[in-house]
Amino acid sequence: MIEDIRQALAITPASTAWQRTADITTTGRRSGRPSRIEIWFYRYDGEIYLSGLPGRRDWYANLHANPRLTFHLKHGAHADLPATARIITDDEERLRAFTHFVADMNQPHNPARIRQPTDVDSWMIGSPLAQVSFDDERLP
Repeated sequence: MIEDIRQALAITPASTAWQRTADITTTGRRSGRPSRIEIWFYRYDGEIYLSGLPGRRDWYANLHANPRLTFHLKHGAHADLPATARIITDDEERLRAFTHFVADMNQPHNPARIRQPTDVDSWMIGSPLAQVSFDDERLP
């Protein structure tokens, strides 16, 4: 089972939108109740990240208040993975990650189906960024 999970997390620039999609459950910052959403995840330098196009995100605000989450794999492998998010605010670290993500999104096959080209400056200004650390040390 762990190998199936590793493979599902091992997305590459060739991965489809379907393969990049997971759900996360966070704890509502005000309500304290679980909140589950569908989200894309990204892989860069062997690590898993959560992000998205520029804009406010409730999931991001929830992770600011409580970094614990459950990462729900649903394509390739099905698993509910306890994890902790690290909110990334360092500009250099954000630039490295967003440069990778934007290059991935600007590929000719456009896995995100977003308007191309997208640019790093827009992501730097308004996109959330969190690194996911899984409780199971056998995962990335």
